[in-house]
Amino acid sequence: MTGKDKAEKPVIGFIGGSGLYDISGINGAKWVKVDTPYGNPSDELLQGTLENHKVVFLPRHGRDHNLLPSDLNSLANIYALKLMGVTEIVSLSACGSFDANIKPGTFVLVDQFIDFSKVRKNTFFEPGCVAHVSMAKPTCDRLAKGLESACNRLAIPCKRGGTYLVIEGPQFSTKAESLLYKSWGCDVIGMTNMPEAKLAREAEICYETVGMVTDYDCWHPDHEAVTVDKVISRLVDNAEYAKQLIGNFMAHYVEGKEPCYEGCQSALESALVTPRERVKPKLAKKLGPVISRLLK
Repeated sequence: MTGKDKAEKPVIGFIGGSGLYDISGINGAKWVKVDTPYGNPSDELLQGTLENHKVVFLPRHGRDHNLLPSDLNSLANIYALKLMGVTEIVSLSACGSFDANIKPGTFVLVDQFIDFSKVRKNTFFEPGCVAHVSMAKPTCDRLAKGLESACNRLAIPCKRGGTYLVIEGPQFSTKAESLLYKSWGCDVIGMTNMPEAKLAREAEICYETVGMVTDYDCWHPDHEAVTVDKVISRLVDNAEYAKQLIGNFMAHYVEGKEPCYEGCQSALESALVTPRERVKPKLAKKLGPVISRLLK
């Protein structure tokens, strides 16, 4: 597949986190292998139509959940979604809560991140093509608005806005760490949404995280510390609600009525430092759909 296959109309991408390895109701569903200059994505990508809109789904950890958070090839994942024509990404991710009022089963529509990942490559850019995108507002309010409406229609407990702290993992936090992060005012904690959100911004794709709360991490005095067993028991319910959310969101998605007012899809216009004519053809080819709009 090449950048020439990019669709002109909006294509909604869904990245499924722990417990969410496919989505229901896709017409003409087909798993597609996508090659990228950054290696293989987490898995093949599922493409088709949902409620008469083009959609693409990627299981973040693979359909067999065989990838650790540190081993996710986020560059390949976002690049592959861009190649498939994706213009908007909804990232569905399991997370822990730092707030007694954000209970397991709540869906948090994240609007900020603190990136504590440590060993992950976090940019498409490299010597020969330098860019500095703004991450002041790392998610797309337009997508959050639509997702909040879908949660309300389905009576899914939902919190609009919240800060997601990204840790490297795969270990869960110590109690001291958990209490520290809570004191900072973080709302939820997870291991996967960075550098994913940064790369989506570089690729000029709208991005919104749905943090699906499974536990209270380990800070809460009245609840046991998070364990895999606890997370999995909650994931089953969350995954079912997530599938309902996707279907309802797409059923009410209005194509082109409300263009992105956050600037997500034009993020590189004020970010590229290297003169466009100085970007070497070989590097321009590698960056492909990420930068091709600016080099036309």
